[in-house]
Amino acid sequence: MTQMSFRARLLNTLRAAQPVIALPGVMVVGSELPNLLEPDAAATLVVSEDVDIAVAVEAHATVKSALQHIVGLHASPDEPSVWLPDSADLIEVNFVGRDRSLSDPEDNYVLEDDELPLLVFGALTLLGEGRPARVEGIELVLPRTSGLLLEKLLTERSGEKGDRDLLVVLGLLLAATSEDLAELEQLYAGLRAELRHSVRANLAVLSLLGPRPGMPDPRPHRARIVGLLRQLERHEAAR
Repeated sequence: MTQMSFRARLLNTLRAAQPVIALPGVMVVGSELPNLLEPDAAATLVVSEDVDIAVAVEAHATVKSALQHIVGLHASPDEPSVWLPDSADLIEVNFVGRDRSLSDPEDNYVLEDDELPLLVFGALTLLGEGRPARVEGIELVLPRTSGLLLEKLLTERSGEKGDRDLLVVLGLLLAATSEDLAELEQLYAGLRAELRHSVRANLAVLSLLGPRPGMPDPRPHRARIVGLLRQLERHEAAR
């Protein structure tokens, strides 16, 4: 599969899901975000072949009503929160929940529903809504880069999957502005000590990673990664 064909499938999937992703309270999240943040949504990072859509719990009923308007995808009979493509032109869509009343990023629960059950992740409360975006005619809301960075830096995965999650962090970091990094530090300051330690530990791991196919090469950017780590360590020293 070429990078361009992946880009086409990603954008086709977002078009198919437009009846849902254009709704208030809905954001595209997950590992595909760096692809959409690249210039012209270049989609050069083939991290995984699925799209995660976060649904605010208060928007659940509205989103469920809009599912009937999605064409080209269908709910998995085994897991209705997973929508499978009807053709090779699209990729899988996963619906997850976001509950802004959760105060701990490690608080998770299941919103039970026969048609659209959602696994609600506390870490998604870190994702502030950014400005509405338009990508090749597709209307969507992308989370703020600062929250995306922090949410990914709280990953608990290990091995190859964990490494690829951290390389997604690098893709986000390369797109981040100084304002994004200032916001990240503010969000980081609100975490409890063990979660702040996890963020710094994952940054340290990222600074040592080697390249992976289809992912950004961390070697030319180690100074940027270490710079962020040092910034957070200075914050710790000042507490």
